[in-house]
Amino acid sequence: MQHVSLSIMQGEFVSLVGPSGCGKTTLMNMVAGFLRPTRGSVTLDGKAIAGPGPDRGVMFQDYGVFPWLSVEDNVAFGLRLAANRRSAQERAATVERYLRLMGLWDFRKAYPKTLSGGMRQRLALARAYAVNPEFLLMDEPFGALDAQTRSAMHDLLLDVLHAEGKTVLLITHSVEEAVYLSTKVVVISARPSRIREVIDIPFAYPRRHELQDTHEFGALKSRIYDLVMREYAAQEAQRKPADYS
Repeated sequence: MQHVSLSIMQGEFVSLVGPSGCGKTTLMNMVAGFLRPTRGSVTLDGKAIAGPGPDRGVMFQDYGVFPWLSVEDNVAFGLRLAANRRSAQERAATVERYLRLMGLWDFRKAYPKTLSGGMRQRLALARAYAVNPEFLLMDEPFGALDAQTRSAMHDLLLDVLHAEGKTVLLITHSVEEAVYLSTKVVVISARPSRIREVIDIPFAYPRRHELQDTHEFGALKSRIYDLVMREYAAQEAQRKPADYS
């Protein structure tokens, strides 16, 4: 990525959209502390990010849950690590809180293989939130879900964010998802990747899916979709061999 400068304020929900391979996941991995920039810096609260930390929770597309642990033990896992260690009583209370919030309390003794895709993603969200991160990083977390489950997860995420008040960075290929969830959408260009445009989303929270039927929502979605498709076209043009005839 070239000359990228992006600030995310506390409490914002920022989505990154753009062509595949434009560097969205690389950018998120630098915020997560999995990668370091070759030039420039990535900071959180004014301090350089040197590696992963408990102030950032990460959700991946493949759910990221441990198949050998029960639902409750998956949520409790991070609470047993040194960075987030809780007493047994605190751990039990936190696990119950988030499993009830995600509608998974009745499945607390079950194993992930017995859960539906949507339930596994709710489990991943519960585990990410249980360690109380300041910043939630989400890399295409709903991409593998069917349309109905994806829609339900959107509303659940918005409900949890309303209750918890976290800052979120989301990678998605769905412009509709980005507009519906976000306070700000960042369009990344084709390579050499840079920020093409930052769009503020004007819709107030709480949001429900009736919003998507409004003219204002449709117009904004179309505008951002057109921006993204221009970058896809630019990327395809880069792949075509030059015509020397």
